[in-house]
Amino acid sequence: MMETDLYNQPNIGKDTATKLIQVGINNYAELKAAGTEQAFLRLQTLDPGACIHLLQALEGAIEGIPKTQLSAEKKQELREFHRLASRK
Repeated sequence: MMETDLYNQPNIGKDTATKLIQVGINNYAELKAAGTEQAFLRLQTLDPGACIHLLQALEGAIEGIPKTQLSAEKKQELREFHRLASRK
């Protein structure tokens, strides 16, 4: 396993960090550069059923806050994105 600072971000546990690395996002700078939506779409290639909680966790990690502290507006945007991204 490579060294990564992903573990230091809020909401990112070992499982999520491992999956991010598997899809080519190896550190926080790459996560921030990819952005929440792109990172989530990449993770969906590993887990097509990826949930809204993962999407919120990624956004929180990028913002540097626990996902529970995301604004109501941001949560609504993420719900809409998740609904569209999850259509098959």
